[in-house]
Amino acid sequence: MELSTILKPEAVKVISAASSKKRLLHDFGDLAFAAYGIRAGLAVEALQERESLGPTGVGNGVALPHARIDGLSEVVGAFILLEKPVDFEAVDRQPVDIAFALFAPEDAGVEHLKALALVSRTLRDASVCAKLRANTDAATLYTILTEGPSVQAA
Repeated sequence: MELSTILKPEAVKVISAASSKKRLLHDFGDLAFAAYGIRAGLAVEALQERESLGPTGVGNGVALPHARIDGLSEVVGAFILLEKPVDFEAVDRQPVDIAFALFAPEDAGVEHLKALALVSRTLRDASVCAKLRANTDAATLYTILTEGPSVQAA
């Protein structure tokens, strides 16, 4: 599995600022609708439900919100780079400026976990995050994200 199989170029966005974690989740809902046709309200509700189990801010300015959505046929992702970090209740208490959301079918099982592991592995790479933070062009961010795993695997 590669990020290019779960992330469309149109699901990558730069936002100057989100006023809160909740606002960022709403931005993901809008992006999920625009890129994949997932109802925005459904996406936001599913992400918020997952966040209620424990925050998905994994540290170092990175968040990996994820949710299962009934009726989805495959795992898909959306990426947002925030020019101004937002409090995401991350494990290290640092604000988040890199967020990658995953949406999986209700019964995805191992595919959802593989996708989550792939995104996590990619965004744990400090050089990938540095490149992402140094760019504000969505097409460039998509290239960095989708080329990152191949380079790391070599």
